[in-house]
Amino acid sequence: MTRLGESNSFSQPDDSETGKASLHTTARLDRWLKLLLEQKGSDLLLVPGAPASIRFEGEVRNLESEPIQGLEIEAAVLPALTPHALQRYRQGQIGDSSYRIHGVGRFRINLHHERGNAAAAIRALPSKIPSIRELNLPPGVESLARLRRGLVLVGGATGSGKSTTLAALIDEINRHEARHIITIEDPLEYEHTHIKSIVEQVEIGVDAPDFPTALRAALRQAPDIIVVGEMRDPETMRIAVAAAETGHLVFSTLHTTDVPSTVSRISDSFPPERQHTIRQELAMALAAVLVQTLLPSKNGGRVPAAELLMVGYGARQHIRRNALQHLHQEITMTKNKGSFTLEESLVQLVNRGLVEREDAQIHAIHPDDMTSLMKS
Repeated sequence: MTRLGESNSFSQPDDSETGKASLHTTARLDRWLKLLLEQKGSDLLLVPGAPASIRFEGEVRNLESEPIQGLEIEAAVLPALTPHALQRYRQGQIGDSSYRIHGVGRFRINLHHERGNAAAAIRALPSKIPSIRELNLPPGVESLARLRRGLVLVGGATGSGKSTTLAALIDEINRHEARHIITIEDPLEYEHTHIKSIVEQVEIGVDAPDFPTALRAALRQAPDIIVVGEMRDPETMRIAVAAAETGHLVFSTLHTTDVPSTVSRISDSFPPERQHTIRQELAMALAAVLVQTLLPSKNGGRVPAAELLMVGYGARQHIRRNALQHLHQEITMTKNKGSFTLEESLVQLVNRGLVEREDAQIHAIHPDDMTSLMKS
């Protein structure tokens, strides 16, 4: 049994070659995470004043009866952070870190502050990258893996499966094409092996200090495909758009709810005097926008619905003019290129018996469109 003050060789932050030995044990955190996996939960939630809890099929369940406090959460989670994440947390920011329990699994840690106290959300990462088919993504999403160049944006709320979709697309490419792929993530979520492609995985805080630095370095390494885990700042966006313009295939994610908001999030991140220019560049670089959400499945678990815009001439003109309200119409006008609306995706799920009609209607962005589709 590991005592306070001894290092814990059983589990450690997922940068073990560069990290420093912890002064505290991760035993309590490990116990919670093992229970998370045993109960087939997706997330461990540690919030002061509440018992340690897990998320199971979208619902929150208590692991224990007694509430925990912020200092207990810090004591349990801090030893699991990478040095970079620990430094950020000590500076009053959010500590994002990957974490591995050897022989058990990998996890993504988010340690943050809530009403002045420590709180954490920790996600279990699958050891196997699911295929696009296994994810039950709408037919047509796999076509994104066959693109040769351009910027592909995947939008959705937190926890909607954006990173998993990206991993599945990269795995699809890796299994069928000989390409050079570089992923840049904070933290690293899915581990890719070299199959037909060469896949380099750069973790922020471990292999590079920030996204812009890592992205500039990646461009000097002759990649065919670049994955930017998340567009967080204008400089990362600028470099990613430029890379897509010059012939690379670039994938990235944004926290958005539909196709127009995903496009506007890029231009709105820049100062007003730069927005016109970035819209022109984005109009040329953008290849596709996929936005997804998760719904409760009638069979248990959750199932994704999505909308996809394959960007063509009309969409490029709307982006240049900042007439993004017309992009929904472009989705319906480019079905022959593979585009589909969220409402079409929802109706398919209802017709396949995977979700309740009421749940589908709640998630529809254009309810009238869905009503019409259900009648036809």
